[in-house]
This record gives sequence, structure tokens and C-alpha cells, in this order.
Amino acid sequence: MILPIVAYGHPILRTIAKDIAPDYPELNQLIADMWETMYYSNGVGLAAPQINRDIRIFVVDSKQIFENMEPGEKNEYPGDEGIREVFINAHIKTLNGDDWPYNEGCLSIPKIREDVYRPEEVTLEYVDENFESKVATFTGITARVILHEYDHIEGKLFIDHIKPLKRKLLKSKLDDISKGKVKVDYRMMFAK
Repeated sequence: MILPIVAYGHPILRTIAKDIAPDYPELNQLIADMWETMYYSNGVGLAAPQINRDIRIFVVDSKQIFENMEPGEKNEYPGDEGIREVFINAHIKTLNGDDWPYNEGCLSIPKIREDVYRPEEVTLEYVDENFESKVATFTGITARVILHEYDHIEGKLFIDHIKPLKRKLLKSKLDDISKGKVKVDYRMMFAK
């Protein structure tokens, strides 16, 4: 089922999400709905707070980024071919490498894109959809998508990483989003 995406201004986007247990109700259906919602909305990642759930789950499909790159572009990200994975109860163990810029957007903040600096590498401890424990290191664009989604389960947004002056210049656009004055091709949920 395609779920509505929570828009900027909704308080759940500023909530630190909680870990869940393996018996979380209808977890498999929730994960399936998250994938369907993400693909329908043309996203490469989606976190539970974006569908109005305060739990530590996000899905990432960075493979599609690489599938849509020009052949030469792929060489800019050695060792990163993309992933399609579910992250549950994720917690960062380490961040490594230099911060580098990339133009990010967010389904919850439509029609706004900004350069965001993030580390080259992240190591996460998490469980997958079968609740098997994992510790894995990700680099390049995949690390960036993971860090963007990880921010969502920590109550942060990509605009928190841009300079205050730039954020101030975006204020009217952000206000329009929170008031529902933006048109997108997917369902949105606004703060009441």
C-alpha cells in the first residue's frame, strides 16, 4: 500500500525514533509498504518517520542511482555499487573520511535541493528485516543516502546541515510546504 509522505513542519520529523522488537505488529507489511511508497514517490530512501511512525526503520535503494549514471560517473565512487537494504534499529558506530558535498533533496521537503557535506564513510550496527544482527561499512553515495535516512530517525533533516543564512533564504518555501502549498506527484501528510 502506498502511504502518504509526512511533509516538513510535521512534529514527527523532529522526533528521535525508538528501537523496535522482532514482534513489532505487521512488520513485514510495513516494510513492503515502505518500499512501495519509496518507489512510487521516486525516492532512493525512506525512513519510518516520513510515513508517520516514530520507529527506527529505513529502507535504501542506492542501486538505482548507479543504474541511472553515465558510465564515466560510476568511476567517481570506487567500491560503491549501491545496495537495496532494510535497516532496523540502526546506530552509527563510526564516521570516517572527509566531508564532501552532494546536492540532496528529500521527499518530505519537496522541490528544495541543497549541497550538503557528509563524511565519505559510515559504519552501522543494525538488524535486517529478519532481525539478523549486522555491522557494515558503507561508502560514497550509498553512505550519503544512509546518513540522510539515519538523520530522519534521529529527528534531523538535510536542511539542518546547510548554513543558517541559506536556511533563512528558504524559509518562505519551507513555510509553503508546511502549509500544503506545494504540488507533488505523491500523497503528502501535513501538520495539523
